[in-house]
Amino acid sequence: MRSAGALPLLAGLVMAAAAPEVSALGLLDAWQAARQADPEYRAAMAAHDAGGARRDQAAALWRPTLQLAAGAGVADTRTSTRGAQFTAPGFGTSDGVDFDTSVNHGGSTRIALEARQPLLSRARDAQQRQLQLAADAADLQWLSAGQALMLRTAERYFDVVTARESLSVMQRQQTQVEQSAAEAKDRFRIGDAPVTDTHEAAARREAVRAEVLAAETRLEVARHALADLTGLTAPEPEQLADGAADAPLAPLADWLADARAGNLLLRLQAAGVASARQEAARYARLASPTLDLVAQVGRDRVEGHGDFGSAADTRNNASIGVQFTVPLYTGGMRDARERETLGLAAQAAAEADRAGQQVAEQTHAAWLALSAGAGRVSALRASVKAAEARLDATRLGREVGDRTTLDLLAAENDAASAELALLQARVQRVLDRLRLAALAGRLDEAALRQADAMLRPAGAVHSRP
Repeated sequence: MRSAGALPLLAGLVMAAAAPEVSALGLLDAWQAARQADPEYRAAMAAHDAGGARRDQAAALWRPTLQLAAGAGVADTRTSTRGAQFTAPGFGTSDGVDFDTSVNHGGSTRIALEARQPLLSRARDAQQRQLQLAADAADLQWLSAGQALMLRTAERYFDVVTARESLSVMQRQQTQVEQSAAEAKDRFRIGDAPVTDTHEAAARREAVRAEVLAAETRLEVARHALADLTGLTAPEPEQLADGAADAPLAPLADWLADARAGNLLLRLQAAGVASARQEAARYARLASPTLDLVAQVGRDRVEGHGDFGSAADTRNNASIGVQFTVPLYTGGMRDARERETLGLAAQAAAEADRAGQQVAEQTHAAWLALSAGAGRVSALRASVKAAEARLDATRLGREVGDRTTLDLLAAENDAASAELALLQARVQRVLDRLRLAALAGRLDEAALRQADAMLRPAGAVHSRP
């Protein structure tokens, strides 16, 4: 017979087995979810698909076109021929013959088929390059939207990490302050501490309680923002690993070279400059002549009653040849458009140069921040250890009467502040690396996997003794 004591244990095991397993959300997982849920990214994807059609438009510019035209209506016609020669079987030949025909308000029909193949047009060449550049720009804009979403996802993801860890630190501090307040009250009761100790401890306890409530609010807001971005109901990010391996930082010169070559903003600016120059080329004098191969087949017919009785006029035509077109005078419009587009191209080039300077400055600043980040994290880690040692020594001194309750409260506050500063520095270092990668055009899923390597499952909670 099974013992009664085994039943609760068995029930607990069954419930644990039936409970759903909650897995922590990695940064890469958050990005993949955001890519499906974020409306801004979906809009960028739709714009990218539309931009890809410009390549088909560019290819179509030099393909032949076929056009069919048909019409019907009412028309009046009158034909008068004088001094014609008439020849017919059985009638011989007659000179000085007159022919008169007319149709009043007769039915008119027309049908024409035209095929045209462009052979020469520098303006069309420039337009084709513009469409290809526009398609390239759509690709770059889509990549830029992806990188922006990666950064946005990382920022919201680490907002949750920071808020959650901050709350954990504040809750531990709250527990310690409540213990200190209880000790101060007990000591005052037995006459071992002044009443001011109890007041100071109570004041600090309420202050920490308010900070915990604020931290809970920040965590809730951060979680909601991440859920809104990813479309997940309850995203729970992983935690930063202690002493996680960080990839070595390449020299500044390498990052600057990568930024000049790979920065998406600079590549987009370069595409804009090239497009502006092609727009100017469309209005150059050498771009105005065109040469086309044209083939036409048509039929025009008018029939009805006229001044001389019933009549019908039918004309069939077919032709093939080349058509050379040169605009001779446009009222100065073409020259004005050329001057305008040349000015816009110069403006685009200057803006691209300025953007290059700004990207170089941003890359330099991001590299310096990341380079100094390792030393800052190391210094803050040492600060945390020193603050913990000071807290332990102050707690011991408070027990033997060498330190006051106020000293202990200050040491607890400093230890919590040092731990929070270390957490923020570590998170900032991860984000700085991602931002530097974005400046160099390197921000991709591989960079997110590298950031993921600095995280660990949420179940492994770090707690300071």
